[in-house]
Amino acid sequence: IITLSDLECDYINARSCCSKLNKWVVPEVIGHAVVTVLMLISLHWFIFLLNLPVATWNIYRYIMVPSGNMGVFDPTEIHNRGQLKSHMKEAMIKLGFHLLCFFMYLYRLVSRIAPK
Repeated sequence: IITLSDLECDYINARSCCSKLNKWVVPEVIGHAVVTVLMLISLHWFIFLLNLPVATWNIYRYIMVPSGNMGVFDPTEIHNRGQLKSHMKEAMIKLGFHLLCFFMYLYRLVSRIAPK
């Protein structure tokens, strides 16, 4: 979010912004897919079903990158057709999702450890 807002305010150029963001796309896809599969294996159905659409979206977004682009974030197209705004909106939604998941995981951890 900070990198995208820096690009929006012209504090950094599009090429450096996109290279910073693209280096985290593959680890994000792999990490989210691993967490989703682990929730399936451990039979946490609600958390698995909550994570499945986000993992699917991450994989779809990574697979559908056009062949000439630098990555998911492309410096030649990021200012076109409101892509910067859509990337900002997606980043905010992901931040909210990850905060929700963090507190759900924390609650599950505390409820299992706490004596009854």
